[in-house]
Amino acid sequence: MIICGIDEAGRGPLAGPLVVAGVIMEKRVYKLNDSKALSQKRREELFKKIKKACKYEIVIIDNETIDRDGLSLCIKKALKKIISSLEADRYIFDGNSKFGVKEVEPIVKADTKIKEVMAASILAKVTRDRIMCELSKDYPIYNFCKHKGYPTKEHIELIKKYGYCKIHRKSFKPKALQPTLF
Repeated sequence: MIICGIDEAGRGPLAGPLVVAGVIMEKRVYKLNDSKALSQKRREELFKKIKKACKYEIVIIDNETIDRDGLSLCIKKALKKIISSLEADRYIFDGNSKFGVKEVEPIVKADTKIKEVMAASILAKVTRDRIMCELSKDYPIYNFCKHKGYPTKEHIELIKKYGYCKIHRKSFKPKALQPTLF
């Protein structure tokens, strides 16, 4: 049975793209784990091995498309693109939603249980982290290479000080950035 593991990186940040990856293992890759449980150095090493040993598809959706279409529709489009690019018997997506894609089988914490999903989580995270570090060169005051666009205290303070830049998701409205009555 051919399994395509799918995972995403960048669902929750205030800036940058959403990256969704699908992976079919052709050769075994050792010492896989959920990308969040690995050091940056180990993720980079595994990223190279996965790309050599697997069939894969990486879908990158920019912040403007996320703002225009909404995050759920963007995830749905990415899932459909992966399914159309990678032929498999099962498409296992980390999480609890199919996003309206009937072929997808969501499994909570699949990125800690299923090697194909672990590999997809690594491809998605490394790809997104690299993009954010590149974007940090264009927008150095926001320190994107450090927090990767996630709503850290530092990032929130930088937005309060400098406002949004071109790669911020304007449709994301964290409470910390909402005007208060007092």
